[in-house]
Amino acid sequence: MKDLSKYRNIGIFAHVDAGKTTTTERILKLTGKVHKIGEVHDGAATTDFMVQEQERGITIQSAATSCFWKTYQFNIIDTPGHVDFTIEVYRSLKVLDGGVGVFCASGGVEPQSETNWRYANDSEVARIIYVNKMDRIGADYFRVINQVKTILGAKALVMVLPIGVEIDFVGVVDLLTRKSYIWDNSGNPESFTVGEVPADMVDKVEEYRALLIETAVEQDDDLMEKYLDGEEPSIEQIKKCIRKGTINLDFFPTFCGSSFKNKGVQNVLDGVVDFLPSPTEVKPQPEVDLEGNPTGEFAIVDANRPFRGLAFKIMDDRFGALTFTRIYSGKIKKGDTVLNTFTNKTERIGRMVEMHANDRTEIDSAQAGDIIAIVGLKNVQTGHTLADEKHPATLEPMVFPDPVISIAVAPKDKANAEKLGIAIGKMIQEDPSFRVETDEETNELILKGMGELHLDIKVDLLKRTHGVEVIVGAPQVAYRETITKPITDSYTHKKQSGGSGQFAKIDYKIEPGEPGTGFVFESAVVGGNIPKEYIPAVEKGFRTSVNKGPLAGYPCLDFKVSLTDGGFHAVDSSSIAFEIAAKAAYRQSMVKAGPQILEPIMKIDVFVPEQHVGDTIGDLNRRRGMIKDQDTTPTGVRIKAEAPLSEMFGYIGDLRTMTSGRGQFSMEFSHYFATPRNISDDVIAKAKEREEALRK
Repeated sequence: MKDLSKYRNIGIFAHVDAGKTTTTERILKLTGKVHKIGEVHDGAATTDFMVQEQERGITIQSAATSCFWKTYQFNIIDTPGHVDFTIEVYRSLKVLDGGVGVFCASGGVEPQSETNWRYANDSEVARIIYVNKMDRIGADYFRVINQVKTILGAKALVMVLPIGVEIDFVGVVDLLTRKSYIWDNSGNPESFTVGEVPADMVDKVEEYRALLIETAVEQDDDLMEKYLDGEEPSIEQIKKCIRKGTINLDFFPTFCGSSFKNKGVQNVLDGVVDFLPSPTEVKPQPEVDLEGNPTGEFAIVDANRPFRGLAFKIMDDRFGALTFTRIYSGKIKKGDTVLNTFTNKTERIGRMVEMHANDRTEIDSAQAGDIIAIVGLKNVQTGHTLADEKHPATLEPMVFPDPVISIAVAPKDKANAEKLGIAIGKMIQEDPSFRVETDEETNELILKGMGELHLDIKVDLLKRTHGVEVIVGAPQVAYRETITKPITDSYTHKKQSGGSGQFAKIDYKIEPGEPGTGFVFESAVVGGNIPKEYIPAVEKGFRTSVNKGPLAGYPCLDFKVSLTDGGFHAVDSSSIAFEIAAKAAYRQSMVKAGPQILEPIMKIDVFVPEQHVGDTIGDLNRRRGMIKDQDTTPTGVRIKAEAPLSEMFGYIGDLRTMTSGRGQFSMEFSHYFATPRNISDDVIAKAKEREEALRK
């Protein structure tokens, strides 16, 4: 049996370009997993193994790797920072016990850091903070600590202080031991000397050390009393308190260093061991029934309990589909049969591997606490639970956001058409935020995703990984429709064609709902004017109609239908008649209820050098953007804004032109909002043109 107290399942997450992948490379070097460090800018990082990652210098999919530090096994997941791939961070955090939040010492708490932090809060993942790039111009450790408090609303517990800053950064002082760690300039992470605190830092070290101990002992009343009486606790006692507070999310131990220059990473690894939880120390996963309601049972991390595993990522490679699985309880071995509780079908465990990026080590068995990849499972998708056949249970599933952008693709020729279907099937399994539909009217294949870069990568994958050549249409915005005023109406459906006819009469009220409520149906029929068994048919008729709005055929959001009265015929009424009546009522009444077009509004975060702020704001205003906030940092200005997605296509190219290539931006979906009249008219006109073209 493995000693689970020696396990750490951790994720490394941050804003794009804060140094996550570089930090992972340093960890792999220090733990002996790799002997030569691969650099992101050379396209040689171990965990960035996709061609698209190496070319762009960004992480696209989360990569898993295992390594050992001292006597502890780390299962590490390096996650993407780019907002289009946030889904990878979300699903990784869902199965991890702890995380390392990497922040850039000069960039500070950047937009994607906020999103990732929010996901980590939702998943209740304990974290330590690592302020990277201390050697950068504009690096300011204490400014980042202040931003953690003001922007993230979190308490950073300072564990180390930097010795020197920017180009003079040479090492750190460990506040607990009062020892300095100074690295030489050889670039070897193991070339450092441990010494005393530099004379000019003694007062500062004592000040921050006192703060550290005061915060830590709040976790233990007895130690607190002794400390107030002048008795300082031992280092082991302080560490125990910090560990407790970290797991309770009361504070986040904070370290600093420069991963690229190989300085300070060991302290972070020690922090992972000392303060982040083992699999047995986190809250057990709740179990739910097939409708998603909690059963009150939990998957307790214990190898002797029934098997429970969550498939959190599917990856297709040359050996077949790899299903990344976090085992929460029990154990499995080669040849076992497990139940997929979502499909209610069994799957046989053939090969199991421990992953190191895209290399693998075959294993014969695995147990609670492990993160492994299972090769060749047939019908398992992200979020499915694998369980013991004799003791089935479902773990809390994952919820994925809806895509906001789509493009139409068509195969170049017949040979590509056959390959396209197979390739798309594999890509949907791998990425739950990527959706594909066939437009029934045009027969086009519509790819839907989280942003331009997301879909750009998908088309690139089709071409290079799957060898499928496609013709790509212009990006399309996912517009929606809603109504603005209530209407009370009635509809009678009568049909007589020999034999029994059809009859259904419904009186109803349609009214606007609160944003985000979707479609709501309620029945207020009393006295049996419509028999109870026909009411679900009325709801079904309305519910199936909402996918086609009255103006341009986009799905309709946020309205409520109340069924108030009606009539039926003892012989001619049926469920079908009432469903047809509801569909016709929808078409009749929605056009009278002040329908309007809604467009997706994006939350935009732009970072530009100070001299380009005026041009950037002017350009955002031209794109119908609303400036929300401006924050000046030592290296430039951060502009927060909201703008319609339809105006943001190609923005990255324009921004780079305006700022001589130095501007950066990220964008994520915020909400739907009514379009101005001229835009609305344009959207409706294009929808009519499409319909005309199809008729011909």
